[in-house]
Amino acid sequence: MDLKDLAVNGGPRAISKLPDRFHFGEEEKAAVVDLFDRCSAKGGVPGYNGPEEKAFCEEFAEFLGGGYADGTNSGTNSVFAALRALHLPPFSEVVTGCITDPGGAMPVVLNDCIPVPADTAPGSFMPGPEEIEARITERTSAILVAHIFGDPADMPGILRVAEKHHLPVVEDCAQAHMARIHGRNVGTFGDLGSFSLMFGKHFCAGGQGGAVFTRSQELSLEVKSSADRGKPIGRPAGTTNLFPSLNCNMDEIHAAIARVQLKKLPEIVRRRSEAVKWLWSHGLEKLPEISCPQLNLPEGFESCYWRMRVEFHPEFMKCSMMEYIAALAAEGLVAMGYHFAVPFRQSWYLNRRDSFPWNAPQYARFNQDHQLDNAQKTLDSQFIAFILESYGETELRQIVDAFGKLHEVLAR
Repeated sequence: MDLKDLAVNGGPRAISKLPDRFHFGEEEKAAVVDLFDRCSAKGGVPGYNGPEEKAFCEEFAEFLGGGYADGTNSGTNSVFAALRALHLPPFSEVVTGCITDPGGAMPVVLNDCIPVPADTAPGSFMPGPEEIEARITERTSAILVAHIFGDPADMPGILRVAEKHHLPVVEDCAQAHMARIHGRNVGTFGDLGSFSLMFGKHFCAGGQGGAVFTRSQELSLEVKSSADRGKPIGRPAGTTNLFPSLNCNMDEIHAAIARVQLKKLPEIVRRRSEAVKWLWSHGLEKLPEISCPQLNLPEGFESCYWRMRVEFHPEFMKCSMMEYIAALAAEGLVAMGYHFAVPFRQSWYLNRRDSFPWNAPQYARFNQDHQLDNAQKTLDSQFIAFILESYGETELRQIVDAFGKLHEVLAR
């Protein structure tokens, strides 16, 4: 076998066709039809703040170990509502991870605060306690931590830093449904946990959706107000809207779908976890050019494998990581580098087109030249592959064959 046999050069693919997720079925359809039937029988329409959302919020809070949840219409708005609920001082700084979806950083600006990216811990896509503490100043008002690719950040260590500096913590769990630390779900460590329920996540509410979780009853009322235009929820009769905010409400249709999807979540996570472990115990572990950092997390830390992380060791190969990714994708496995997921290198942050709050007179300092050396090393040495819960042994064997084919042709 030689270069001409690679699919990227016109050779046959190692993977015939990988199935989609098939995570939607008759159960979701039945839930929505039942909702329509009940509403139409009364002459109404599915709205929001109704029985489906109430039930979903109760079930989701119970799933996370008890507390309070509120449905939102997107993961971005769940981050927005969580931050809004804290009523952070305008022009204050929020320390965030540097690798995340833009929707995990932009809500900081929309809350009139300054996002300050912390470098990642070595070999990680997430900041550790030391990296977060290095960004804390007298202007810092909160910490926003995103759990990336299904891996849990070091919440025990980060909470120690937060307690030392008396700072609230918001966890962005958009990619980490059922990631755990010593058996405890992420999203339950900080003051607030935000979740994305869009269609590409482990479980969803349809095309878009989200939720905010907290163990604090007081904060839960602030979240509900923040997600519904500052309405005086839980306040005395006659109280008017309390503060400006957006309409981030989840509607009844999405809540009905989310209730069904929540029941499927444990099985989805189990199947993805088993699929990744199967790959590395049935061939991938023999290839010196790649390794899986997720299989070597600290003791008690469990990934839910939203994406499979692969570390590339170029000394064993005759190609670069990006060439390797392109060859792997051509063989039939969706894989990609993640250099685009640094929002602090994007125009909205660098150019500050809508200048506020950076250029407001109350904020005299803005340093956009943050050193992200660890993050750059991680981005240059790791990539992600899509491993879905629908893959059976046939598909997994083909994936192993694809990696093996690249090894046979491109290894030094």
